[in-house]
Amino acid sequence: MKKIILPTDFSENAWNAIFTALKIYADVKCHFYIVNAYEPGVLKPLGTENHKRLDVIYDSLSQHSEKELAEIHTYLDKNHTNLQHSFETVSMESTFEEAMEKLASEKDADLIIMGTQGATVAKQVFMGSNTVKVLKKLPNIPILAVPDSFNFQKLKTVLFSTDYMKGYDKFELDSLLELVNIWNANIEIIHVTEEFTLNETQQTNKDILEERLSGLEFTFTDLPFNSSTAYTIGQYTNNRTSDILGITRHHHTFWEKIIGEPVVRKLAFHSEIPLLFLQEK
Repeated sequence: MKKIILPTDFSENAWNAIFTALKIYADVKCHFYIVNAYEPGVLKPLGTENHKRLDVIYDSLSQHSEKELAEIHTYLDKNHTNLQHSFETVSMESTFEEAMEKLASEKDADLIIMGTQGATVAKQVFMGSNTVKVLKKLPNIPILAVPDSFNFQKLKTVLFSTDYMKGYDKFELDSLLELVNIWNANIEIIHVTEEFTLNETQQTNKDILEERLSGLEFTFTDLPFNSSTAYTIGQYTNNRTSDILGITRHHHTFWEKIIGEPVVRKLAFHSEIPLLFLQEK
């Protein structure tokens, strides 16, 4: 059984990520952990003389979290009739990223699916900056980030972005290849570059990747570098409503070292299609 964590702040964005998860894994036996993390710790500077007041606030946050989670569970029990799926709600007094780390470890989770608000959204929402925080905190678990406006219907192509500067162990591609197999999707490997001739290391890693994908439908696409890697990929993936983009989370990627561009952070905030951030070694 696949174990998937679905964080929520009870917003429409979080609901969209939940519905996306249920549709993507409709034919897979899954147990979903729907988790809300509330953080009363930020109120502690009120001082020791306000302990009673803090206790009231803590209780209020806890009760609100439990109440909203119960309503989600009731809704899913009533309206989601897929016998392949089961649900469990978890309320945690913690920062978002610490809650995700603790739950993922305790439940031996396979995947986190969460919503991400775009950088242009004015109000400060739980899901925004926390997308990047959890990417840094949990490098060893795949994370699927779902844009708030994305409406998943089917999966035709799984895109995979690489610069071929690093080889990939088989397990690193497992979550990406699982999606390919579930939906019988194609794979398109996209490479953003200013130099279309690969060096020896890149060519070796490309050959290894091709071996890893043996037996599957895949193509290679070179994208001419335009302004930034994130912008180039974003322009290419715009309006591709039946695609998901897989990307690695290296601490110091090739592009970040060469031109100082934080590719992962920019993609996490600006992509119009879901991003599957693969686990690291």
